[in-house]
Amino acid sequence: MQIFGAVGGAEELQSIVGALLTFVLIIAVLMMITSGVTWALASANGNFQTATRARLGLWVACAAAALTGSGVAWINFLLDIGVTL
Repeated sequence: MQIFGAVGGAEELQSIVGALLTFVLIIAVLMMITSGVTWALASANGNFQTATRARLGLWVACAAAALTGSGVAWINFLLDIGVTL
């Protein structure tokens, strides 16, 4: 079943969106690693302001990864609903 059959260049659109989602997930994971290491080093050295900012960065990166993953599921759900209407 071709969902994007009426859209010109649908295959290119799907590949671009897939590449962008992959890029966002890779950046989010790298930010998680960076923020986690920064948080650990700042806490160990007693720099609590930097540790707080690194902890916030870790939570933001987790939220970005979760929203990206849930966005894919949400779009697939809406596309499946749209076919049945």
